[in-house]
Amino acid sequence: MDLFRSAQAVADAGGDGIVDWSAVAAAAKAATPRGELALSTEEQAGYRDDVRDARDRLRLVGDVEFDLPETIEVQNRHHWIDANVATFRRVVEPLETQKTLLPGVSRAVNTGTMAVTLGFLGRNVLGQYDPLLLADNDDHSLYFVRPNIQRVATELAVDYPRFRRWIAFHEVAHAAEFGAAPWLPSYLEDRMQAAVADLTEGSLNREAYRELNTAMTAVEGYAELLMDRAFDDEYADLRAKLDARRQGGGPFVQLMRRLLGLGLKRQQYEKGAAFFEAVADARDIAAASAVWDRPENLPTSEEIETPGLWLQRVDRH
Repeated sequence: MDLFRSAQAVADAGGDGIVDWSAVAAAAKAATPRGELALSTEEQAGYRDDVRDARDRLRLVGDVEFDLPETIEVQNRHHWIDANVATFRRVVEPLETQKTLLPGVSRAVNTGTMAVTLGFLGRNVLGQYDPLLLADNDDHSLYFVRPNIQRVATELAVDYPRFRRWIAFHEVAHAAEFGAAPWLPSYLEDRMQAAVADLTEGSLNREAYRELNTAMTAVEGYAELLMDRAFDDEYADLRAKLDARRQGGGPFVQLMRRLLGLGLKRQQYEKGAAFFEAVADARDIAAASAVWDRPENLPTSEEIETPGLWLQRVDRH
């Protein structure tokens, strides 16, 4: 970790945009230890078997047909940062048209903010299913940040292979729902673009944000249901320890979690999981999977609170 080099990269930010993305990548990586990525033959086979077994179990238990992404990578933290700079850039791009009184100062502040954000996430993300929203292609990717998975398994005092496998089931569960709902990336993209476009005009598109939040609650909740029903080992201790860890951390960690909306993400997990558990218990997992048949089947915020309303509505179609 070289904080001086990180600060220097931000101070040297240039270009014509509101963010110098090359400086973002350089600053984030300078402030973030790369992490070890020397996998033994056994560990390579472990990741491969975890992903394959997760796919097979999720297909069987969830009664959903899907394929794994072509890109599946075990990464170090710098690899993850490089992969996600492009994603952040696509989201921020519509804001490039905004004019500021002090563009150089604004660029440095924006660059520093993005670098801190990517650095923090790069040190904490365990796995990621990336549908590459707002990209010019339909590719999807699956990443595992091996140094973070190893570190967290050690901090939680849990078996690394079992923890790694549990993370694989969660990320492959996301592949299952996006595979079952080919319309989902476009749905999310439209609402992201609407929200960002209104920000460029100085207004807040509450409807787009509401629909995006509700959709992501369904995305996170369904993945929780599917991974829990499909995982082929004990997991209650893993979830309890990971939840407790999310509540901890020093002042900086807590501040970053609030700023990045990670508390909201936890609420999405909990509310979405409760909704799908209720649906699956009332019917079965196949009934819960009907949420991905078409956009109209997404639950409303009211239906997430009262799953019976969703069942009544979907049963009529």
